[in-house]
Amino acid sequence: MPTSIKIAAKMMHELARELLASGHKVSVLTPDSTISTNLDLIELDGINIYRFKSGQIKNVSKIKRALNETLLSLRGWYYAKQVLKENKHDFIVYYSPSIFFGPLVYKIKKLWNVKAYLILRDFFPQWAIDNKILTKNSLIAYYFQFFEKLNYRVADRIGVMSEKNLIWFKNYYKTNIPLEILYNWANTNKVVNKNSYYRKSLGLENKVVYFYGGNLGKAQDMMNIVRLAKNMENEKDAHFVLVGAGDEFRLVEKNILDRNLKNITLLPSVNQEDYTQMLVEFDVGLFTLSKNHKTHNFPGKLLGYMVQEMPILGSINPENDLADVIESYSAGLISVNGEDNLLYKNAKELMNVEIRRSMGKNASKLLEKKFSVASAVEQLLKYEVKI
Repeated sequence: MPTSIKIAAKMMHELARELLASGHKVSVLTPDSTISTNLDLIELDGINIYRFKSGQIKNVSKIKRALNETLLSLRGWYYAKQVLKENKHDFIVYYSPSIFFGPLVYKIKKLWNVKAYLILRDFFPQWAIDNKILTKNSLIAYYFQFFEKLNYRVADRIGVMSEKNLIWFKNYYKTNIPLEILYNWANTNKVVNKNSYYRKSLGLENKVVYFYGGNLGKAQDMMNIVRLAKNMENEKDAHFVLVGAGDEFRLVEKNILDRNLKNITLLPSVNQEDYTQMLVEFDVGLFTLSKNHKTHNFPGKLLGYMVQEMPILGSINPENDLADVIESYSAGLISVNGEDNLLYKNAKELMNVEIRRSMGKNASKLLEKKFSVASAVEQLLKYEVKI
């Protein structure tokens, strides 16, 4: 923050703000490919944000990204070493992805003689293997797995995002490191709508808008939403707005043109302020996960939907316990990827304004109960006190 459009950046900034409000000094160390100096410091909301120069890791070729991510720890230590020596902290919290921060965390732990907590949100390279982006026994898969395991080994405690993720991870990675569930989190303050800029500019004043914001990649299977839009063509009051970047952006763009779909608007990534304005204006929060996933992802974008009391329309991989969480609170409607008729039925049901309003209120209650930033900080500090 403030330049990043990623949900992870927003989550970590909100975590830092809540820690600061709890009486702690908080610093953030993060890569940035756009700065001209080796290390840059800004203060945002009372938090020192140190940016070290890195190679580009977004919207570049996979080889270039892999190389630049591999160098993250080396560059982070080399450029920030002096600042780290002069500013000892008592606790390290680090976030994955990326899997390549393990060596940097190891060096900082040794320098400060402190513990580290890994917030683990993505099982890479496993999801890429599941989706046949990587071959299981290939050299590149072994390469990524080496850094993945190193990333885990330097942690003193690891927090995953759901019960089924915890079960899966215990089977996948045998370790004595304490494991627990640390749910995703968000600030629970709803933003009040001040205008209808996007509805007006996109010509959607009288539409029910299904909104997707975030990564448009293979892990999501964006064609799932394209199929839904195709099936919803006869619902003249329904419209889909997709915002973001990723490997499948061009694929979605091409299919919209090839299928002559008039009920989808595809937009590139926007900043956090514009993204929040879209959440304020639109009606249904949409997400999709590839059916090939073996792990149980909880997309961070859902938190933004919940904050703004948007009902959730989702399509998940089989056996993902995300469905149980959302449906137990009647916060949305969930189907398994590939159940196109059920996804269509659910989308059509959410055309009803009373159902949307009721489920949106329930989504807000779910956020307050399980996914508040205050509860995440309380859990982290409980551990920090013990060490």
